[in-house]
Amino acid sequence: MERRGLLALVLHTHLPFVRHPEHPAFLEERWLFEAITETYLPLLERFQRLANDGVPFRITMSFTPPLLAMLADGMLQGRYVHHLDQLIELTEKEIQRTQWLPPFHRLALFYHHRFTTARRLYVDVYRRNLIHPFRELSDRGLLEPIASCATHGYLPLMETQPAAVRAQIQVGIQAFERAFGKRPLGFWLPECGYHPGHDAILKEFGIRYFLMDAHGILFGSPRPKYGAYAPVMCPSGVAAFGRDLESSKSVWSAEEGYPGDDDYREFYRDVGFDLEYDYVRPYLNGDGLRLNTGIKYYRITGKTNEKQPYDPDRALEKAVQHAGNFMFNREKQTEFLRSVMDRAPIIVSPYDAELFGHWWFEGPDWLEVLIRKIHAEQKTIRLVAPSDYFHEYPTSQVIEPTMSSWGYGGYSEVWLNGANDWIYRHLHKMADEMTRLANAHPRPDPLRSRLLNQMARELLLAQSSDWAFILKTQTHTAYAYRRLRDHLARFSYLSDAVRQGLVDEPWLSAAEAKDNLFPFLDYRVYASSV
Repeated sequence: MERRGLLALVLHTHLPFVRHPEHPAFLEERWLFEAITETYLPLLERFQRLANDGVPFRITMSFTPPLLAMLADGMLQGRYVHHLDQLIELTEKEIQRTQWLPPFHRLALFYHHRFTTARRLYVDVYRRNLIHPFRELSDRGLLEPIASCATHGYLPLMETQPAAVRAQIQVGIQAFERAFGKRPLGFWLPECGYHPGHDAILKEFGIRYFLMDAHGILFGSPRPKYGAYAPVMCPSGVAAFGRDLESSKSVWSAEEGYPGDDDYREFYRDVGFDLEYDYVRPYLNGDGLRLNTGIKYYRITGKTNEKQPYDPDRALEKAVQHAGNFMFNREKQTEFLRSVMDRAPIIVSPYDAELFGHWWFEGPDWLEVLIRKIHAEQKTIRLVAPSDYFHEYPTSQVIEPTMSSWGYGGYSEVWLNGANDWIYRHLHKMADEMTRLANAHPRPDPLRSRLLNQMARELLLAQSSDWAFILKTQTHTAYAYRRLRDHLARFSYLSDAVRQGLVDEPWLSAAEAKDNLFPFLDYRVYASSV
């Protein structure tokens, strides 16, 4: 029976580049370690299980270059194993401490198994290389990886510097090709930030489609015939897929969606804060501040401080129910849309990958159950990647989407507001300076070429949308300020060195070793002639 609708599940996989070899341990490096343990390894484990069981599926995942660089970094790989070893040691102590507390003892055993399994998979199965298993899933046709910008730079606010937009896109695609050994078909615009004309740059690099928020298409010109339930073709010939708001809310929203259910694990109760300080001190960061360890014993319970113990079996049952509910809603949504469309609708549901497992602990289970149910229990919808749509419908309506983003307000408000607007005057000046020097040095000597490449690296890292986001949300603000200040200062020093022809080679080597991503980077991506 022909499926009446298409469902594209898209997981956006990104973390800012955080690597600090100058410290034996660094708090913000835990962002990567937590994501590996709670999101990437659980997703890989479930995808592999589905594949081994012969369950066909199609998932789309974007991979940003900072994340790819950190996953491949030997120093961070070693630190992650040490991080797991500490968690395993802590769970061993917890097994002893909770032996007369049955609900918590069971959870201590649960976490000990979880962390030892993570270590076995990471070290023995994947050989510390998580890019390879994702690439293998791609080669088998189960996963469609797509590219993103070099450092998740927010493109609409770079519109005054076309060379900066092009560099973010070009370097991002180069990093993707080195990781996956092929050209990407799709592209994730950071924060779904679209500005008219940027699609033409994507076209130059062979990109067939990108994703954006629904209102960017709905308010386009002319009005889209199928709303956000079919891609539109930009004047450049690149297709734009719009986010489905209905399916997004059921997973994104902690108030109205599944993750806020009382039976799911409570994110904000962790033994790093709950237990006596001296007991957990060996497992905290060097500064001794309390932090999340990932060992959490309580369920959400409700809007109360009297939380009840977490029950993994009960939570899994609820994940099964929610997967069935999500599938049922997509079936009914598809049936209605098909009744008013002359083609199969495509429902595009993009989420941050870290939502699954990290923020919503049961998310990977929900996703696996959903895929199994779609395969075995219905005949209305089919899982696809966005590129699959073109095989069935090679032509689409041509419209000009409007500038837009996701996030509060839908028009850049998260990344341009009173808390972070000061960033952009510096970033614009840096981009202008980078273009001037790239034009002035088409064929430099090797040492000056290294200076210019490092300048480009510092600019790209300063442009990461994460710093503006952190300043807006007021979380880890001291670290965001420090990163911005350091990249600005190093860029200025390097610029002076290029102009004056004075090179402190040991200093340059130290800067290259610290921020070691993009070994292939050629600063001439900023040249106007490009």
